[in-house]
Amino acid sequence: MIDKFNPPTVHEPSGYSHVTISSAGRLAHLAGQCPLDLAGEVVGAPGDHHAQTAQVITNCLAVLAAAGAEPDDVVRSIVYVVSPDSTVLAAVWDQLMESPLAGAFTSASTLLGVASLGYRGQLIEIDLTAALS
Repeated sequence: MIDKFNPPTVHEPSGYSHVTISSAGRLAHLAGQCPLDLAGEVVGAPGDHHAQTAQVITNCLAVLAAAGAEPDDVVRSIVYVVSPDSTVLAAVWDQLMESPLAGAFTSASTLLGVASLGYRGQLIEIDLTAALS
């Protein structure tokens, strides 16, 4: 249902695939998941990328399950991180790749450092698209 590959004419990526093709008839387009707890509050101390990433992972797993999908069903992901520092971006990526959500990032994925996100104090957001069987 999902074919992931890397053409030999481009560099070998680190963990993700350059091309993801889905033959699924239905796609779930999930809203960007933020580091909000059930009360709608941003988690973690100011500047705590690790705590916020953990909450976003929890939220992504919950919305995927609600859609009837798993991380391996994700065909496209975009990760937004408030930071111009590639070390911070790499640390967030490493945390994602070591989490139960890791399968979502083996498809076509993009990691972006951005200036700001929607909630005051928000440092990370993840946007997922999943193929449904």
